[in-house]
Amino acid sequence: MTPVDIGLEENARKSVAEALNASLADTYALYMKTHAYHWNVTGPQFHTLHVMFEEQYREMWAALDEIAERVRALGVFAPSSGKSLADLTAIESADPTPPSAERMIASLLEGHETLIKRARNSLAIAEEAGDAASADLLTVRIQTHEKTAWMLRAMTQ
Repeated sequence: MTPVDIGLEENARKSVAEALNASLADTYALYMKTHAYHWNVTGPQFHTLHVMFEEQYREMWAALDEIAERVRALGVFAPSSGKSLADLTAIESADPTPPSAERMIASLLEGHETLIKRARNSLAIAEEAGDAASADLLTVRIQTHEKTAWMLRAMTQ
């Protein structure tokens, strides 16, 4: 394979890719949970939550590809199995028995906040490495998840 020569040292590229892989794993876990909740939500808020969860999981699905492709552009492989993604994530998986709609909202809020905090750490690594492209991607991901967290939080008040 031709060496990667994009103006970032190998150790910096690997560090950033590792941080991005953590964000990828968190996004995948939150995507899966949100999709499961979309399928299984019940109660008086069914339609609102069903539609909202679909918007959220579709946005994350698109982001997964973007994050993984950035990892590849850095010359590192993205995790390619459920186990490898599960090993990297800090997001709790969905309960085996679907919780109440209120618990779904609280669980997703917690997941987005966890993802945001870890993405901030990844952003600091990208900035320290001088990797503007990864920093930009992470900034957009943080903004997206902060907005989603705000909307979920508003539903709990």
